[in-house]
Amino acid sequence: QVQLVESGGGLVQPGGSLRLSCAASRSFFSINAMGWYRQAPGKERELVAAITSGGNTNYVDSVKGRFTISRDNAKNTVYLQMNSLKPEDTAVYYCKVDYSSGYYVWGQGTLVTVSS
Repeated sequence: QVQLVESGGGLVQPGGSLRLSCAASRSFFSINAMGWYRQAPGKERELVAAITSGGNTNYVDSVKGRFTISRDNAKNTVYLQMNSLKPEDTAVYYCKVDYSSGYYVWGQGTLVTVSS
């Protein structure tokens, strides 16, 4: 069974930076898109950023210019570099990996808290 291991969350002051990582275990099927979602208290989960197998990216408007998603296909790992963090970025961040079989897997979530 494929598993995702997330890391990199924590407490950071406004204006600070964090880098999230999500590593997927080996699978018979190839990975298509990889993405990061977040869910703040009392809010629905939203897509933050996604990257295709070809490297095309998309971002929610609120993080454009501050967050960068990237992936290392050799390591089955996706990253989210978060700069200029704001209190409204506080949420549990989840990675999601879509496979060529149509199957997808969610990470366990990592908490990002932006506060002074």
